[in-house]
Amino acid sequence: MDRIRIVGGNQLHGVIPISGAKNAALPLMIASLLTDDTLTLENVPHLADVEQLIRILGNHGADISVNGRRERQGESYARTIHFTSRNIVSTTAPYELVSKMRASFWVIGPLLAREGKARVSLPGGCAIGTRPVDLFIEGLAALGANIEIDGGYIDATAPEGGLTGGRYVFPKVSVGATHVLMMAATLANGTTVIGNAAREPEVADLAKCLNAMGAKITGAGTGTITIEGVRSLSGARHRVLPDRIETGTYAMAVAMTGGDVILEDTDSSLLETALEAIRRTGAEISETNSGIRVVRNGAGIRPVDIVTDPFPGFPTDLQAQFMGLMTKSSGVSHITETIFENRFMHVQELARLGAKISLSGQTAKIEGVSRLKGAPVMATDLRASVSLVIAGLAAEGETMVSRVYHLDRGFERLEEKLTRCGAHVERVSD
Repeated sequence: MDRIRIVGGNQLHGVIPISGAKNAALPLMIASLLTDDTLTLENVPHLADVEQLIRILGNHGADISVNGRRERQGESYARTIHFTSRNIVSTTAPYELVSKMRASFWVIGPLLAREGKARVSLPGGCAIGTRPVDLFIEGLAALGANIEIDGGYIDATAPEGGLTGGRYVFPKVSVGATHVLMMAATLANGTTVIGNAAREPEVADLAKCLNAMGAKITGAGTGTITIEGVRSLSGARHRVLPDRIETGTYAMAVAMTGGDVILEDTDSSLLETALEAIRRTGAEISETNSGIRVVRNGAGIRPVDIVTDPFPGFPTDLQAQFMGLMTKSSGVSHITETIFENRFMHVQELARLGAKISLSGQTAKIEGVSRLKGAPVMATDLRASVSLVIAGLAAEGETMVSRVYHLDRGFERLEEKLTRCGAHVERVSD
């Protein structure tokens, strides 16, 4: 099993190319099930989650071809993938596939809309919270679907003639459920209005792609999305937007170590709240022709309090990384997690490096320390794993991060990107 070895103490200088967003690529890939034409996606990252979803879509009958090319800026791949779901050979998403990646549950929307039925395994629990599927069920029921739960599976069927447009207001914001309901509504009869919809950039990116395929969606990126159903969708070509979580993660790494790095092929408007929080720690962040420049000249890291919130608030997916940064701040900071009930599993691992963190309910109190010391640590989930990398970059001596399969789910060639900027980071295979 692979591990990541980090020897801390080096500043970061250079260029890091930002990959396409995993959180945008996954729903875009699933949207290919809505049409029998070819959907071509550019800038798809090479990640474990993407590879798993390719296998899942193949199970439903999708024909998939991949083209990769070496990018000028760095050693990552920007891939173009063609998805053709001409014939849906199965409307069942089995447990053995869905249990490996929660987002695969989202196939329920396109399968139900196009085929009139779907049998999808319940995804089960999650390391960072239960994330129940009741919002998905209620939303699809508002479009006329009949839904039963049987033997750990959701059996969903559309009425004769297909789904019918309706109105549904989410009792709480859900990115995944917004994706699913929006995809299902594209082929429904009539107009669907989604209230309290997620406003994340990835939702707007999906709507942009669906509209290119012939859908009629307005309001994506706001709290109210309106979808006028159409009879069928065609193929399209769409470029996946830059990964805002990867952007924020590397910006925090520079703020942690000091240095001067250009984050290429990204967009500051995707994470303005997070960038402002990083600025308040003492880092300088400015826009360039090719992306974002992050500089910290060696001054101390100032403590900053944050509260996670749905977009445009501070992303929960950057909470662990920001905590890693705050471990070396010059005072006391507080991080309050409002999205997931169990997303502080990285606290004990950061403590192994010398961090001083205490928990009270959903709030973590971080007392900054002058030095961290390398130690063996274990990743507990995707974002927690990279928070340990950030801390390790500034720790004295060697940090060895195990269970990096979590990291491989969401960060493309992380060790190569950091090494090119002067970090001592390497993958070690046992």
